[in-house]
Amino acid sequence: MIRFLPLAIALLLPAMACHAQRLPEGDYPRIHDPSTLVEEKGDAWCLSTGQGIQLMKREPDGRWKKMASLFTEFPAWHKTEVPANKGHLWAPDIIRRKDRWFVYYSVSSFGSNESAIGLASSKALDPASKDYGWKDEGMVLRSRKGDRFNAIDPAVIADGKKLWMSYGSFWDGIFLLELDPESGLRKDKAEPIRLAMYPEIEAPFIHKHGDYYYLFVNWGKCCRGVDSTYEIRVGRSKDITGPYKDKDGADMKAGGGSAFLASDGRFIGPGHASIFVAKGKEMLVHHFYDKDRRGRSDLRMLPMEWKDGWPMVEKDAGAK
Repeated sequence: MIRFLPLAIALLLPAMACHAQRLPEGDYPRIHDPSTLVEEKGDAWCLSTGQGIQLMKREPDGRWKKMASLFTEFPAWHKTEVPANKGHLWAPDIIRRKDRWFVYYSVSSFGSNESAIGLASSKALDPASKDYGWKDEGMVLRSRKGDRFNAIDPAVIADGKKLWMSYGSFWDGIFLLELDPESGLRKDKAEPIRLAMYPEIEAPFIHKHGDYYYLFVNWGKCCRGVDSTYEIRVGRSKDITGPYKDKDGADMKAGGGSAFLASDGRFIGPGHASIFVAKGKEMLVHHFYDKDRRGRSDLRMLPMEWKDGWPMVEKDAGAK
């Protein structure tokens, strides 16, 4: 039975079939823009877009259950900096830094680049822990009308002693910013580096594998249920700052990006990729719109393989 297997083994069960079943509503939420999956004391945790950001724990049967909202009271700067936002916070990402969890998230409104990326921290993820409690660490980055970037969709990666955040949506594309590894905020005098461009691009994620850094992005439109056109594209670079090139050698700053995962059967508009590593096995974590459930968004994990230095997914594993 799954409940008696170690977490890492349970996560690698073929097909991750629990995400292809019809699940009840209630505590089992719609999942959109899932964060990097992390572990704490043997439990798996994930965050998702939602009112105040959804904090979710993986149940023994594989379902994700909402445990709390990160924010029940919102930092005052949200309203000051992004008046149009009403508490619906997007696309969180999470990373462990010493004794704290750092969560990065987007404050925005649909279709606008009047946006900001915020940071919150907590010593624990389990709301039952005495160390649980989220502290507002402030604003990392801000974009305004007239800027040629959009400060949303943060994804964080630690690279040696350095901490980096990729971000961006539409406008002039995807950017990379160095962060202070202690505070988690923007490093003094750090300037954004553009990594990728396409007319409809967002949701970056950088993953190190072997000698290369791999940049995953989304092309297309999200948030339209079965009419969503999201697909995941990828390029790679020897340096985290780029240039990232696809299989044909095209620079992602010039519209390059190799096809990685697109709509397939009931799994429409896969997006917002991240990678979870368990027992040396890499799993692609992403959301999709379920054609069999009127476009409800949900989380799926697919086993990954590598061929000739490029990632591949076992698509059939998620269709059972």
